[in-house]
Amino acid sequence: MSIHPLPPPKEPTGLGRLPVARWFLLVAILAGLIFAAGVATVMTMTAKTAELNPRPEVAAQVDRLIVALVVVFVLLLGCGAGLVVIVRYAVLKPIDQLTDQVRAVAAGDFDRDLHVDRPAELAELSSHIDSMRGRILSAWRVANDQAEELRRSNGELEQFAYVASHDLQEPLRKVASFTQMLEQRYGSQLDERAKQYIAYAVDGAKRMQLLINDLLDFSRVGRVTGERTVTEPGAALDRALDNLSATIEDTGATVTRDELPAVMGNHLQLTQLFQNLIENAVKFRSEEPPRVHIGVRRDGDMWEFSCSDNGIGVEPKYADRIFLIFQRLHARDVYPGTGIGLALCRKIVEYHGGQLWLDGEDTEPGGHGATFRWTLPAAGDGR
Repeated sequence: MSIHPLPPPKEPTGLGRLPVARWFLLVAILAGLIFAAGVATVMTMTAKTAELNPRPEVAAQVDRLIVALVVVFVLLLGCGAGLVVIVRYAVLKPIDQLTDQVRAVAAGDFDRDLHVDRPAELAELSSHIDSMRGRILSAWRVANDQAEELRRSNGELEQFAYVASHDLQEPLRKVASFTQMLEQRYGSQLDERAKQYIAYAVDGAKRMQLLINDLLDFSRVGRVTGERTVTEPGAALDRALDNLSATIEDTGATVTRDELPAVMGNHLQLTQLFQNLIENAVKFRSEEPPRVHIGVRRDGDMWEFSCSDNGIGVEPKYADRIFLIFQRLHARDVYPGTGIGLALCRKIVEYHGGQLWLDGEDTEPGGHGATFRWTLPAAGDGR
């Protein structure tokens, strides 16, 4: 099996750029020079001793010394040759074999076995590396199978989304429409309790339709129209304000903004993000006319956006709960909605590689308002 190759290794620095074989060669050359210098020195000293015409017993001792030195030099030469053979076949060759095997694995052939027989240290090292390769390969295969299963599951989820958006909503529309027709046709024969029951049925069907639509929006993030390009958040904000124009006009809300920089994102999803946050700010308003401000500041490679309002605020203990799906802090008859809006906003931001949170400095209730902050990746160098 061949999968994506590993990145190239880092280039060695300093003395590490010289291979081990070169080090041994340099040491061998230096030892050879020292050996040759020793032989030359001994021969020179022997010649000078002979010129002195020493006594016979001294000459005999000198001859025996010369023989002993010759024997020592021969033994040293033999040891040196043996050391060269040992280093070549017991160290350098196994290192070359292990290096070739590792290169093959790094190039993408993850089924290649890593094994050398000698020396013991390299054999143990190759065994550990091969064991690690096997575990990584096994984990990769499991992850690959899970990814395939996930793709299949996503396909079924998309099919479910289609069914939910069409087949499941059609019976709800029929329930709502025929229940309303029942009230129109037989309204004179129904008492107030019966009309109240009909109103409950119609309201339940409509809320179910709204819930299905919100769930579909939540499931589509990153799967449908999820391409990210250089996007102008100002244009997305304008689109969101246009969608909320009736609500803003009815409540007398005022929305201000900073100059918004370009980011890497998806225009439709950013529009949905601004729309949900501003709609929340207007919905949870205080007695004063709603005032919403969209701010931005640079934070490294990201832009940090903020949405501040003068509404009823959020208690600090609910700062995490409000981002959970279906979690509501108020009764439905006080503040309508499905409880998916902020969960959808967080999913959109996380899909873009950012984070969304409630500012802890502005979470007190009682008309102090709330500030939501989120980050988005900057496009290019930014401003």
